[in-house]
Amino acid sequence: MHWADRRERFRALIEGERCVHPGSVFDPISARIAEELGFEVGMFAGSVASQAVLGSPDLIVLSLSEFAEQAYRICRAGNLSLLVDADHGYGNALNVRRTVEELETAGVAALTIEDTELPQSYGTVGGTRLIPIEEGVGKMKAALDGRQDPSLVVAGRTSAMGITGPEDTVARIKAYEAVGVDAVFLSGVTNTEQLAAVSDAVNIPIFLGGAASALDDLDSLSAAGVRICLQGHQPFQAAVKATYDTLKALRDGTPPSEIDTIAPKDMMKRLTREDDHRQWMQDWLGGELAERD
Repeated sequence: MHWADRRERFRALIEGERCVHPGSVFDPISARIAEELGFEVGMFAGSVASQAVLGSPDLIVLSLSEFAEQAYRICRAGNLSLLVDADHGYGNALNVRRTVEELETAGVAALTIEDTELPQSYGTVGGTRLIPIEEGVGKMKAALDGRQDPSLVVAGRTSAMGITGPEDTVARIKAYEAVGVDAVFLSGVTNTEQLAAVSDAVNIPIFLGGAASALDDLDSLSAAGVRICLQGHQPFQAAVKATYDTLKALRDGTPPSEIDTIAPKDMMKRLTREDDHRQWMQDWLGGELAERD
């Protein structure tokens, strides 16, 4: 399926009246699982990317190329519309433009650019700072200018609600809406009053990151203009725990035949598209893919 088809599906979703939870994905297999289970959107976060690609915490040590390469692997695995967290655009406004070009080429359906000062500067360890609104506006303009496919969704992201409060949050999102972003992505919203302040201020779709338990009703979120609400990134964390537990059991002497938490063979065949590959072997090589351990 062409990238534009996925982007158009994503646009149709956020221009509708429903709020959905995206499936948090981190590699081709997790993306196929999310698609098989019926998730309409996949979410590839910067924090998960840093952990999955580098084994490092979310401290902006991952490069744009590394992020875009993994996003491409996820996109080519199936037909899931992918929303990605492009952090601060990996630099200033010029870097933001380059970031959009790379991620659009990778096949993503939507991306967010945030106004956090990243990476953290000297003397600010432990505290999060925002760039000036004017600089944020420049980044949003650069992101929109870097877009070649008009169906690609560009969302302006801010964590201002938990740092500077509702008034500054509203000022920022209104400024980003004014320059033409397709949606706003909010982190740090903890209650309905904060969400209402945002909902009343903008006329474009709202995405929520890590919404508090007080904001977990999809009908209420839908009514407030929220179209995407993240639930966290439990799938990657669960995969890490499962891998750790399995390796520990084997290291401690458990026979492989007694490990009963592994994926069934039929699931592995389905998720790796083995039937397709066997058919291609027959069509093009005159044989079949031999069974292998």
